[in-house]
Amino acid sequence: MSFQLTALYNHPADAAAFDTHYDEVHAELASKLPDLRSFSVTRPQPGPDGAKPDFHLVAVLVWDSAESMGASMSSDAGKAAVADLENFAGAGVTMLTGPSTSVV
Repeated sequence: MSFQLTALYNHPADAAAFDTHYDEVHAELASKLPDLRSFSVTRPQPGPDGAKPDFHLVAVLVWDSAESMGASMSSDAGKAAVADLENFAGAGVTMLTGPSTSVV
């Protein structure tokens, strides 16, 4: 079992500016989080009916335990990543955390 943080980013007013900042700045900051086991990003596409997805971007970060995630997010790298949110996530972000198990 591991511990996961899922960040659900709302649709920004300027998607191109959001994507540039996320890819060139924020992802680099987040990738430096101590003891981070994996970090993936998804940009949801329209549904089969062409409907706009609920979120612009979904990021999933995984650590070995809740304690490891807590220590990582409390580190200087974690503080820098959290502080950076105000630079590009003005439309809002929802963060979910919890234990994670692989099914396949």
